[in-house]
Amino acid sequence: MTKKRKIRILVISLIVLGLIVAGVILTPAPEKHETIKEAMKDAVLHNENQIAFLGFEVDPSLVSGYIVTGILLLFALILRIFVIPHFRMIPGKFQLVIETWVGFFDDLAKGNSPHRNKALGGYLFGAGSYIFVGTMFELFGVQAVTTAGHSVSLPAPLANINGAMCMGLLSYLFIMSGGIAGNKLGGIGKTLKEFSLPISMTFRLFGALLSGMLTTELVYYYITLSFGLPVVVGVLFTVLHALIQAYVLTMLTSFYYGEVSEVHPKKSKEERAAEKAAKKAAKEAEKAAKAAGS
Repeated sequence: MTKKRKIRILVISLIVLGLIVAGVILTPAPEKHETIKEAMKDAVLHNENQIAFLGFEVDPSLVSGYIVTGILLLFALILRIFVIPHFRMIPGKFQLVIETWVGFFDDLAKGNSPHRNKALGGYLFGAGSYIFVGTMFELFGVQAVTTAGHSVSLPAPLANINGAMCMGLLSYLFIMSGGIAGNKLGGIGKTLKEFSLPISMTFRLFGALLSGMLTTELVYYYITLSFGLPVVVGVLFTVLHALIQAYVLTMLTSFYYGEVSEVHPKKSKEERAAEKAAKKAAKEAEKAAKAAGS
């Protein structure tokens, strides 16, 4: 890099930095209808900033959930009617993206549940897609008006504890269905042993998405931080959480599904008798060893 080019880059950087500082100093602080403490509290409890929906006052995340579900269903319908029939043996770029996304969840199902994975692959694809798209939806900043007349951005559906709880419980019930299909009533017992699984899934989703939303809210709230930095923070936290949480939940679901649905062949009477005899002989040998040592 030449000296002139270095000087030019330095000058441009100083100009951009100067414009940001000037914007921070000259731009008046926007009017806020709530303190940062109230904003943080409402992000967790969701007892304020309700919006009207079909005659009811609901949390904005519920509307986000309906919108994301509609987007996914519409996209799937268009894809199935107009795109999939024209797929080729040598895929184009868009076909390659779709096949890679579907193949990722299919491979995850086959790897963790090789004996029973057809329904599992479909569920992982649906759950992972919903988590990813629902989290990325927050980046678009879709606006809604609260019942108090304030404007708010629609959050990610799973940033609400109720949405995260539904996803965790649904995954747990799907795991139980695999246990029932593979081991009948024994599968229920295996699944119930992991009683903390839906709780951990719920709070993992909720905590991860809430932390990103709170960090972004904190950065946006203060005028000195609200130039440029929120874009980096918002995109970074949202994209990372969308990818990580989609992978973590689907990975855990496939792992436990494979564990509870695996069929273990029953042992014959001769095998059980041989095991008992071996255990008895081991105990007698242990007793003899202790007696000899004493």
